[in-house]
Amino acid sequence: MKIGYFTMPIHPVDRNYTETLQEDREAVILADRLGYSEAYIGEHVTDKAETITSCAIFLATLIHETKDIRLGTGTINMPNGHPAAIAAQIAMLDHLMEGRLLFGISPGGLLSDAEVFGNLDANRTEMFVECINQVLAIWDGEAPYNIEGKYWNISTERTMMLDIGQGIIAKPYQQPHPPIIVTAVAPFSKGVVSAAARGWEPISANFLMPPWVASHWPKYVEGCEQGGRPADPANWRVAKSIFVAEDEATARDYARGRGSPYVHYFNQLVTKLVANGRPELFKRDRNMPDEAVTLDYVLDNLVIYGTPEKVTDELLAFREEVGDFGTLLYCGHDWADKQLGRRSMELMAEKVMPAVNAATGTSSDAAAAE
Repeated sequence: MKIGYFTMPIHPVDRNYTETLQEDREAVILADRLGYSEAYIGEHVTDKAETITSCAIFLATLIHETKDIRLGTGTINMPNGHPAAIAAQIAMLDHLMEGRLLFGISPGGLLSDAEVFGNLDANRTEMFVECINQVLAIWDGEAPYNIEGKYWNISTERTMMLDIGQGIIAKPYQQPHPPIIVTAVAPFSKGVVSAAARGWEPISANFLMPPWVASHWPKYVEGCEQGGRPADPANWRVAKSIFVAEDEATARDYARGRGSPYVHYFNQLVTKLVANGRPELFKRDRNMPDEAVTLDYVLDNLVIYGTPEKVTDELLAFREEVGDFGTLLYCGHDWADKQLGRRSMELMAEKVMPAVNAATGTSSDAAAAE
């Protein structure tokens, strides 16, 4: 099993914006130094807590600060953009990274973003599908394109001057395009089926209860069968909120105590997703009443914390419940204590993952080489 990194950074709203952006950059740079295989960065435009407004711009600042780690958009919220702009910007970013880019996409889940971009009452799933189809058509086609849809029409026919290059959108560095990754946020996700059928790979979100994470594997298998390819657990990524410390008392205080960034993170998520009509994401049993979805209940079920030994045991138990997967995505949270935040990432790479791989019969070297 490989270790990767995923963050939709949720910082206290009173923190200095410049400082939190630098902190988020430092976390990815550290992940690269520690041998994390990939890192995904989320984006939102209208949220004072989730302050990375463009994951593509953010990743561009890390190209020359990192060496080996693959960098992923996590995700480009497709309905909020224009297919031609997305195609051009992702192609450029892929060239700047010389093939280290992973193209994470989604319909977007923040309602205030949907409102500000004018698609709050639209069918955003339909917009998402049209947008990615048009991006791929641009990359697969040639100018002047002439791509027509319900939401966007794309052509440079009236203005193209082929001999000087006007009217042409660049193609990506990776051919036919960067790997496409989708984040699955629903139990028994139909989106996983559709994505797998098209050759795309899933990330199971860190705020899903383990039974719903487990529900994604059969859907991935179903989609791979539709696409005529084998379903390989190595291609399944699972995100998880984890905190590791040298001693249990420190770990518990940082993960669950007063001022905990994990408590802050899940308070934000529960508030947003319940308001969005999705309390079932936080239920182990869909028959649970909504009022049973308390913050303590969510934290008890979704945050793993402790010493390296305790975290290893709990990750092995989690893997036993959800099934085998290829990459564990360590979720980035606010560094309320920078030293402890950094040390947790170090302990994950140096202590926890070697122990997990030893217990599952996979060497760390083999996992890193996959």
